Amino acid sequence: MKRLLIAAIITALISAKAMAIEPVGEETLTIPVPSAVLMEKTTGEVIYEKDSHTKRAPASVTKIMTLLLVIEEIDAGRLTEDDTVVCSSHAASMGGSQIWLEEGEQMTVGDMLKAVSVVSANDCAVALAEHIAGSEEGFVNKMNARAAELGMNDTHFVDCTGLTDDPTHLTTAYDIALMSRELIKHDRIKKYTTIWMDTLRNGEAELVNTNRLIRFYKGATGLKTGFTTTAMYCLSATAERDGTEYIAVVMHGATSDERFESAKTLLNFAFANYAMCPLRSPKPLPPVLVSLGNCDSVQPVYGGKEGLLMEKSKLGELNYEFDLPDTLEAPISEGETLGEMIVYSGDTELARVPLLAGSEVKKLTVINFYGKMLSRLFGG
Repeated sequence: MKRLLIAAIITALISAKAMAIEPVGEETLTIPVPSAVLMEKTTGEVIYEKDSHTKRAPASVTKIMTLLLVIEEIDAGRLTEDDTVVCSSHAASMGGSQIWLEEGEQMTVGDMLKAVSVVSANDCAVALAEHIAGSEEGFVNKMNARAAELGMNDTHFVDCTGLTDDPTHLTTAYDIALMSRELIKHDRIKKYTTIWMDTLRNGEAELVNTNRLIRFYKGATGLKTGFTTTAMYCLSATAERDGTEYIAVVMHGATSDERFESAKTLLNFAFANYAMCPLRSPKPLPPVLVSLGNCDSVQPVYGGKEGLLMEKSKLGELNYEFDLPDTLEAPISEGETLGEMIVYSGDTELARVPLLAGSEVKKLTVINFYGKMLSRLFGG
């Protein structure tokens, strides 16, 4: 094996425990809400948690799962933002936050997504649910199934809005962070969740975002507020700066101001103290020679995580070392492991990143082998 050493001094963040960040505690960060989580989007690392697995009513933060299922239907090609949704009598009967849809009123999926994202419209949430699953009950079954897939082990949904008084409609701050993370992986949703003010119905219906961080917090990307007298003031707030995005979830705040200030405190802490260290070398990956193949070389590509969440207080020099063979013999399958890249801070190993074959290389047949030899011999 030939070891190709590439050292790069980068403004990066290193830690002996980079692969498993210990969440900070109350002595480091204090917020008044009883349950909270601070999570990084790419890695899913939890930076801070406070009573994060206690089940509580989520109010309209429930709609994060509703939005996720709608967006996934769009991305799967089973739905488009231009499709028309017809409001049922059930959807029109919703109370709380709404845009006062009338039974039989038609609106596009995109406009309903806007209404749910910006003003938490319960009528639109139910109309979308019925359009996708045939009934709100059927849609809620899909919500619970998706929650299970995401590892939301302490979550049970009863409706798609969070309006219910059912005491079994519960989730946790940690589970909300999980579904928030999944939703913001879909950039499509951010064209709705980042709207501060807009209109519907040809300007007749004005919308102002219930999440005031969209207007007043740098880098805010969403996501969803919630309030009922049982749930009190809840919020899943997302923000991105310099390519790193964080999710701050707060539950059961005493006041609206308390939930927003708590979320800001969490996000400010994340941006001030953490950043992503790239698990990609600044130099290109070298091709590996291939013998007896229909190609003379194969290009490695990266597998595994793209980055590590690290503390800014621990700056250092990162070294990237490629461990690849001089040559390989065909056949080689696409995605086959060729070697690895080892990331060091000084003598401390931070991570090993698999290097995979970027394409298939087939083994030459006897006829192709001699044809290739003749081609090289005569310069053809």
